[in-house]
Amino acid sequence: MNSLFVLLQNGGTPGTPGMQSLIFLVLIIVVFYFFMIRPQVKKQKEMTNYRSSLKRGDKVLTSGGLYGKINDVKDTTVTLEIADNIIVKVDKTAIVKDASDTDVAAKK
Repeated sequence: MNSLFVLLQNGGTPGTPGMQSLIFLVLIIVVFYFFMIRPQVKKQKEMTNYRSSLKRGDKVLTSGGLYGKINDVKDTTVTLEIADNIIVKVDKTAIVKDASDTDVAAKK
């Protein structure tokens, strides 16, 4: 029983004590890449493409919860009409998604 604990502490086999630890570490890094890092990068690319394709008349939702229709698009900012004759200037990074499919935007 004691020899089992000694073998487990040494990495399983006496000849390669650190090899299993190294393989386990590499496996964890690969899992993090495919399940956490890669999907996040893909999502950021999609948001960047969406924000660069905004045009006048699109209905959007901001990160602050404002629903509005785009009046003007600049390099880094967007002018939104959130109600009749109420216009707000918003940074493009604050725009979260297209609001044309939501019920609140459909009532406008």
